[in-house]
Amino acid sequence: MPTTPPPRLPVRDKAGALDRGWGGVSPMLTRLAAERATGVLVRERGTLHLADGKVVHAESPAAPGADVLLAAHGTLDAGLWRQALAESIASTGGAGTGVRRLTGAEVVHRAGRRLVAGGLLTPGALELCRLTALYDAAYFALAPSSTPGRFRYGTEDGQEAPADAPREPDRTPGIPQPVPVADLERETLRRRDLLHRIWPDALPDEVPLAREHRPASPALPARRLAVLARVDGIRTASEIARELGRPAFHTLVDIRRLVAAGVVSPRPPVSFTEPRPGPPGDGVPVGPVEPMDPHITLLKRLRDALEAL
Repeated sequence: MPTTPPPRLPVRDKAGALDRGWGGVSPMLTRLAAERATGVLVRERGTLHLADGKVVHAESPAAPGADVLLAAHGTLDAGLWRQALAESIASTGGAGTGVRRLTGAEVVHRAGRRLVAGGLLTPGALELCRLTALYDAAYFALAPSSTPGRFRYGTEDGQEAPADAPREPDRTPGIPQPVPVADLERETLRRRDLLHRIWPDALPDEVPLAREHRPASPALPARRLAVLARVDGIRTASEIARELGRPAFHTLVDIRRLVAAGVVSPRPPVSFTEPRPGPPGDGVPVGPVEPMDPHITLLKRLRDALEAL
């Protein structure tokens, strides 16, 4: 007898998720955006500063800040940035003065405005570096986490800004423009997808990197050669990014391309002094752990990558 065919399984529309601006990156962040919340979202790998439900600042230990990007190629002297930060903090007064303490994001933004007002930095250069650093840090802050995020409403010291506090015009030179959460999540998803297409294993993003010496190395562009020159078996991707004064995500792209080309490989921490257990019942260690052949490691990574496709 003819039977009714079973219904087709639902397929997630990835393009539609991108258009909606939310693909499960952070449900808490999406809720805070809907609430138009103001405060600091603290996650395992970074923090996001929100104002009226939009992101105005992001920080992560894995990503260089705007000051590093500005000072890396001679746009701004590092000493001038430190001086502007100190003046921004001092201008708010000390404890007991009745002046609200600035958040870290506000201190950075005021320092940038001081440099713009003094003619030491153009508004365009400041905003470009600020947005680059924001998206860069947010990529790491929004990474999958093993611990739940925490949100502190108001300022970092738990106090709300005074309702009658003067507000500067949105288009004042040097005033940071907020980033909608949907745009930030959409860009985070795009970056994840890009890295996955280059090399699906995320291990090179976290651990020290080493060179793979090949008989005939492929020709590499100058940008990638600069990254390769700093691969020494000790530095990580984040450390290389800071030394070069480049965004950490852009450095990850170069590193994954180098890994895919077979000229760089990750070096997970391995203990060479911890004894390996002997045969059952022996109770006598057989000596230090031998490092694995890097060629075997590469073949296993290639196998895992092919199986993941």
